[in-house]
Amino acid sequence: MNTNLAYQEEPREELLNGKIFMMSSPSVNHSQISGNIYHAFRVYLKGKTCITFHDGVDVFLTEEDRVIPDAMIVCNKSIIQKNGIHGAPDLIVEVLSPSTAKNDRGYKKDLYERVGVREYWIVDPVLQNIEVYLLVDGEYRLEEIYRLPEEDMTEKEKELCKTIVPISLYDNFSIPLDEIFYNLL
Repeated sequence: MNTNLAYQEEPREELLNGKIFMMSSPSVNHSQISGNIYHAFRVYLKGKTCITFHDGVDVFLTEEDRVIPDAMIVCNKSIIQKNGIHGAPDLIVEVLSPSTAKNDRGYKKDLYERVGVREYWIVDPVLQNIEVYLLVDGEYRLEEIYRLPEEDMTEKEKELCKTIVPISLYDNFSIPLDEIFYNLL
């Protein structure tokens, strides 16, 4: 075990509306989902203008708000600094966990809307769905809820499930849900 303090991680925390919220370590499924999304973003964005970041990068949005999204895409490279992102990413992904769901669906969603994040994903690992919100005229509009078909659904219900998530920043970029929810326990 390495006891050298220089190599120990600092506790993870977010600052929301001036209040500190401690973050627990992500569950295996949470980590797998955010990693799968990051991987898909990274593969597609290789050689393109926008850059993707994975869980652990601070995003400074206001004097009272510093968040750590599970994944994000930043197209404006001028907001990227060594200590984090200083300004609104173009796309933010939050994977729900019991301790963060209220803030992810409430305060953070409103914050991301207010600071101009163009696309916001709320990923539910239990229901295996993704709510995609797009910024339209300064307000979030629920674009779609993408979900995998469940065994107990009728054939008609299964047909209505949208299982490929388009990324609005690019005309030809989408990710199948079975890649996002791949290899879960």
